[in-house]
Amino acid sequence: MDFQSSLHHVVIRASETVSRNPALALASLGFLVLVALTIGLARRSNRRDAEAASSAQIQLGELLKAQTELQGRVAAMAEVFGARQAETNQAINQRLDGLTQRLGQSISEQTRATHDNLRKLQERLAVIDSAQTNIQSLAKDVVGLQAILSNKQTRGAFGQARMETIVADGLPQGAYGFQQQLSTGVRPDCTIRMPNGQPPLVIDAKFPLEAWNAIAAAGSPEAAKAAATQFRRDMEVHIRDIAEKYLIAGETQDTAFLFVPSESIFAAIHESFEMVVQRAHRARIVIVSPSLLLLSIQVLQALFRDQRMREQAHVIQAEVVRLMDDLTRLDDRVRKLHGHFTAAQKDVDQILTSTEKLARRGSRIGEMEFEQPAAAPPSSEPGGRSVESRTGQLKLRVVDED
Repeated sequence: MDFQSSLHHVVIRASETVSRNPALALASLGFLVLVALTIGLARRSNRRDAEAASSAQIQLGELLKAQTELQGRVAAMAEVFGARQAETNQAINQRLDGLTQRLGQSISEQTRATHDNLRKLQERLAVIDSAQTNIQSLAKDVVGLQAILSNKQTRGAFGQARMETIVADGLPQGAYGFQQQLSTGVRPDCTIRMPNGQPPLVIDAKFPLEAWNAIAAAGSPEAAKAAATQFRRDMEVHIRDIAEKYLIAGETQDTAFLFVPSESIFAAIHESFEMVVQRAHRARIVIVSPSLLLLSIQVLQALFRDQRMREQAHVIQAEVVRLMDDLTRLDDRVRKLHGHFTAAQKDVDQILTSTEKLARRGSRIGEMEFEQPAAAPPSSEPGGRSVESRTGQLKLRVVDED
């Protein structure tokens, strides 16, 4: 019964220890298992002798002692683990706070960068939309130009309009004419009146563009060669027609212009169709591009300006004569004014001489001396004069000097 009471007491103590320190649950559980085994062994060993009971009691004491040491070690380990866990929790919290802050800053920066990129993307999209609109408009214009160039009459009107624009912008009104009839009944596209009574210069704007387009549209070398041959023939026929219709002796210049409404076509003709250019030179037909026509118009501007200056030369001479008369009258008046100034200078010099004399006489008056009457005999000089006063006689000698 004493052993059972002691065992019961140990179980109660162990349960109280477990309730006070939950961290010792594992050790206490092992201890309870050990106690249960001990109780079982004790129940089985009731029939043993007292020495076995005392030995068991000794073992139980040792177990209690070991359990007490184990509790102390477990308590110390629990304290150490608690401190380490608190430090670990604090470090984890600090790292989580830092990580949260860095994540927040990174998210803010990424959001800002994303907004900037989206804004720039929107601006670029706006520019692209504008460029696309311009491209669409340009495509419509190109389609319209192709429609113009596909029609022969419309194409002729296009070249005529471009040539008329260059001529009208460069020459004064009345120095040119469009579709004016010649004595032979033909109507050239443009006639430019030359200065100094020279015959007018004829410009033709009917270029065989359909033959040139056939060269560009050829799908094989043979077709391109055939189209080039046809273009050469058309050009030669057109050059011959211009020479026969528009080069009239005494009525027009002995040279005419064939206007090509494209710089690229003009360069290609001079590069690939040299025979056509040579034939045009021999026929006194000059093939001109828009830039060459503009340069020719500028030369004509200089000629017209020189003609107008020659026509107005007598007027300029008359104005120069009047200017010289005005200059002569101005010179006479300046000379008279100079004489007046010279006489006035002489008068001023004489006035300065008189003022100097007055100054010298005033200084002499300031330097005069007072004398007693007894010591001063009467003056016998013809120019001397005396003034009497109560205190004495003041003698003033005045000498006239020039």
